[in-house]
Amino acid sequence: MNNVNTISNSVLSELSSQKRYEQDPKDNELGQTAFLELMIAQLNNQDPLSPKENGEFIAQLAQFSSVEGLERLNNNFDNFATSFTSNQALQASSLVGRSVTVPSETGVTDMNGVISGVIEVPESTGNVTMQILDDKGALVDEINLGAQPAQDMVFRWNGAQLELNGQLLESYVPASGEALPPGKYTIRASASQGAEQIGLATSVSANVNSVTLGNGGAITLNLAGIGPVSIEDVKQFN
Repeated sequence: MNNVNTISNSVLSELSSQKRYEQDPKDNELGQTAFLELMIAQLNNQDPLSPKENGEFIAQLAQFSSVEGLERLNNNFDNFATSFTSNQALQASSLVGRSVTVPSETGVTDMNGVISGVIEVPESTGNVTMQILDDKGALVDEINLGAQPAQDMVFRWNGAQLELNGQLLESYVPASGEALPPGKYTIRASASQGAEQIGLATSVSANVNSVTLGNGGAITLNLAGIGPVSIEDVKQFN
């Protein structure tokens, strides 16, 4: 948790203006001034008995102008892309210390001892079962949630109580008879479809410890208890 409220050094490195705009000198480029000087020299030294046609000079000048215009367009686009990526990274850095919801079965309890997340029920089912495993993979609780319609079931579990969609499940009692301690847990869910048990997708909420900017502007969130996750995989910003 020492990285909370800090941005990865790689973000600052990538956003460094020196790194962004430092380029090797290109001595072999033909600039507009050099091109015009060459064209004038060509005019001065042309064969008076076989002068160059005006159309040839106009075509050369038009070609140079087109290439120069495309180069300016590319430079402007590169600057825009750099600015856009920098803004993305700065906005992502504001997420440090906040909570996001990502596809995962594993998470750690927050400062209030709670693990929260979402269980996706794609279609109505006669019964949903929720399993809770400890950090060693041992099953510590199994909860029968009964019949459920197609929905995203939002849960909050603190080791002693379970809330579903904001409602306290009064029938829930920890299997051990005592509240389970804070820590790292895995939440799994399944639904009965006929004679089969179908696994359900689960997402959990986690704290953003730091942000990393990778190659090509890829933004990665480093989440407590989960690890690195692409910002594109975030389902909800809490």
